[in-house]
Amino acid sequence: MYGKVSVLQMLCEPTASPLSCISSPMGGTVWDWLPICRILKPGRSTVPNGLEDFAVFENVIKLADSFLDMGIPGYDIAIWKDGKCVLRHQNGYRDLEKTQKVDGTEKYDIYSCSKLITCTAAVQLWEQGKFRLEDKLSDYMPEFTEMTVQTEEGIVPAKNPIRIHHLFEMTAGFSYDTSSPAVKACREATDGRCPTREFMRYLAKEPLLFEPGDQYKYSLCHDVLAALVEVLAGEKFENYVQSHIFDPVGMKDSAFLARPICPKYRYNAETREFTQVSTNGYRVGTEYASGGAGAVSTVDDYIAFLEALRTGKLLKPETVKLMATDRLTAYQKRTFPMITTRGYGLGVNISYTGTPLDPASFPCHHICKMRVTSDISVAVIYLHHIT
Repeated sequence: MYGKVSVLQMLCEPTASPLSCISSPMGGTVWDWLPICRILKPGRSTVPNGLEDFAVFENVIKLADSFLDMGIPGYDIAIWKDGKCVLRHQNGYRDLEKTQKVDGTEKYDIYSCSKLITCTAAVQLWEQGKFRLEDKLSDYMPEFTEMTVQTEEGIVPAKNPIRIHHLFEMTAGFSYDTSSPAVKACREATDGRCPTREFMRYLAKEPLLFEPGDQYKYSLCHDVLAALVEVLAGEKFENYVQSHIFDPVGMKDSAFLARPICPKYRYNAETREFTQVSTNGYRVGTEYASGGAGAVSTVDDYIAFLEALRTGKLLKPETVKLMATDRLTAYQKRTFPMITTRGYGLGVNISYTGTPLDPASFPCHHICKMRVTSDISVAVIYLHHIT
């Protein structure tokens, strides 16, 4: 019934950094969970300047509050415009037992919102000339030299190499199976540690689902990208992100390989009950920094991250524009879930809906959306603790 943990949405000037993501708590069918039309009154061309125009946020708060009636313990939401906070609101509790109110300091597993952090780290190294997008992955990680592909006729040698741009585009051929034989073998061999770089030597033994570059498949591509960052940077992925993203931005409560402070729960649609979840299933080992789903963060920290992207502190504006350029071919789009309305760039969905506020989205677990106009720069972040 409920989707993954994070909802992030950002509207930016095209000349700034059009970055962010949204993941709907209602699952993958509610594209307009928190659309800007709920923030902007009909006919308005700008977002309100401050809380004095608070009425325009009433629908947002009402919608968020309605999730409490569904059983979500609590939530935290922030809306920023042009670098200033225009709405900050929390409601509910940190836990189902209602022992502590949400106060804005909660640390959450942000799951696929980690992908934007990972792609940013990798693109920073691209800006430094550490690699080319067309480079073979095996040039840097030799275990991916001789790949195999699972076909209807059986497992056969791959005809095409995995290239680095395939990792960004989710077209490399990997799955998102965190209980595969490769995962189990790595856990056994490393006593449950599964170091990020070491894990890839096991993953490379798994047959790909299709020829690299043949189609789009939401997968472990960005986890592999995190390991590539380790190779290129010469240090642990989590350490690189700490020193090149978290520390410069002031994200003091964000980290990979950290545990969230806020309890999290899973909803069973059949029993209509919540059960507490103690682990993040995408962290396959104690030393595995999952680039696709392994970060812990807060509302304030992620807002700071988005602002750093918007203002050019982390990436050049032209680099962000490149990330937001559709790279999927018509042939690849036959397996893309939003084939008629969207494309996919270097870790970002691009919309072609033709609406006044055209969305361009960075990846989150189910639904990712950011709208871009020439005169609006708004970031909206919503977090709760249902996985």
